Amino acid sequence: MYVLVENNVITKSFSYPKGFILNENQYSKDIFTKWTTAEKQAIGIYEVVVDKTNYRDSEYYINTNSTITFANNQATESWGTATAKRLNDENAVDENNQPVLDENGVQVINYGLKTEKKKIVKDQAAGLLAKTDWYVVKATEVSDYTVPANITTYRTAVRTKSNQMETAIDGAADVDALKALYEYTDDGNGNITRPLGEWPEEVI
Repeated sequence: MYVLVENNVITKSFSYPKGFILNENQYSKDIFTKWTTAEKQAIGIYEVVVDKTNYRDSEYYINTNSTITFANNQATESWGTATAKRLNDENAVDENNQPVLDENGVQVINYGLKTEKKKIVKDQAAGLLAKTDWYVVKATEVSDYTVPANITTYRTAVRTKSNQMETAIDGAADVDALKALYEYTDDGNGNITRPLGEWPEEVI
């Protein structure tokens, strides 16, 4: 991205190269790629430097809109302080701090990140178990059929891991701690892991 600066004020932005008129002179889009930095700046065209110091992962934080400023002969795009998303569930209230109820008179809940993440875990566990549900169904319909031991072991392991993941999510003290559960690290020996752990290896 580029901006046009006139008298130290940004007057135009260019999200992509395009021709423009400045002081009755027509400039083609080629100047953005063919002119040197000094040549562009001589007519007030500056490439925007992106400063993501305050920008946070949008899955966990609400970022402000970015702004572009010009100072010290440099155009910079930056963000204000990000706000952490809601971690825990909260009862919805209106502008008068009164409970918000649905059409059935039930309290509306604003769900937090923990609930959202646990739902994902539950859905993943259900998806994994669904692949072997037919063994269980067959065992209930065919009197002389027994679910293979490895299938039973696998299904138990999935449920155990699901519970462990949900417990870890519930235990996160803040948004950064929750985010850290999903971050992979390398121990230096080629073992790449994350605190939340992984699902048991599927059986065939």
